[in-house]
Amino acid sequence: MNLDKLIRNNIKTMQPYSSARDEFKDFEQKMIFLDANESPFENGVNRYPDPQQKSVKRLLADQKGVHANQILLGNGSDEVLDLLFRVFCEPNRDNVITLPPTYGMYGVLANLNAVENREVLLSADDFQPQTEVILKTIDTNTKMIFLCSPNNPTGNSFSKESIVTLIQYFNGLVVLDEAYIDFSENESWLAKLKEYPNLVITQTFSKAYGLAGIRMGILYASAEIISVLNKIKPPYNLNNLSQQKALEVLTENKTTDDRITLIKAEKKVLLKQLLEVKFIQKTYPSEANYILIKVDDAHKRYNQLLEKGIVVRNRSNQPLCKNCLRISIGTPEENQLLINALKTL
Repeated sequence: MNLDKLIRNNIKTMQPYSSARDEFKDFEQKMIFLDANESPFENGVNRYPDPQQKSVKRLLADQKGVHANQILLGNGSDEVLDLLFRVFCEPNRDNVITLPPTYGMYGVLANLNAVENREVLLSADDFQPQTEVILKTIDTNTKMIFLCSPNNPTGNSFSKESIVTLIQYFNGLVVLDEAYIDFSENESWLAKLKEYPNLVITQTFSKAYGLAGIRMGILYASAEIISVLNKIKPPYNLNNLSQQKALEVLTENKTTDDRITLIKAEKKVLLKQLLEVKFIQKTYPSEANYILIKVDDAHKRYNQLLEKGIVVRNRSNQPLCKNCLRISIGTPEENQLLINALKTL
């Protein structure tokens, strides 16, 4: 992969914005700050946040076994994904490949950035990438392939062989979305970043860490890719409160680990109980914190659950997911209420 050939020409030549906190980086030091036109009256949030989130990155780097310069933090995973489009895809010329059924924002961001989205369906029998078809779909203007593993909404992980094949035979970026990796029995691909310079991995604080409300997404890649993305990143994209909350959770690993263990255990219980519901035709294997089920009439069952105060996700509008509902794993009490409701329908 030639990274220089992938980057848009205007990005190569642009000068990034330099904020006050970029110019004086050690702002945690006790100083009199008169450089950023902030309010001088201390209330906990009167100062601009660290634009590079150095404290959060240090903890993440230590726990994930990567360098801090291999991490980009964004306002949710959607922001870091959008930055990839802005850096590497020339509008109205380039294209990306996505593998439906999958996370819908890949297609939305492609459309937003005037980039062609070439869809290659997963295999109908086991929701795996059709690598030969994908490789035939690539042309000289294909910049990225998006893989979601464990996949949303199907819940399954992609085979190692499929991922390796795409990384090795594609000269662009392979973006591996690991939003649900903490619930999987498979290891993250983070250890492979050194081996594969065209591999980009995204993760999130929204799922296993339980911080969907702070909107913090994570992108891991080579230091060279991160450096380019930092050129166009908004200067203060993550506020102080979000950074503080992330630090709290990262220092309380036992709580997170215990909750992941509980989610996995509850998923096993729920899978067994779902088999007792007559109108559920199939439950799909899941390595995420949700289960995809096939029912007789998804629209009908969705509305019946709504009437009982339970909200699930109707995924029937997705390819290969006709009459499928996606159910997130809740607390033990919530899961039991769900089963009770399903058995009365």
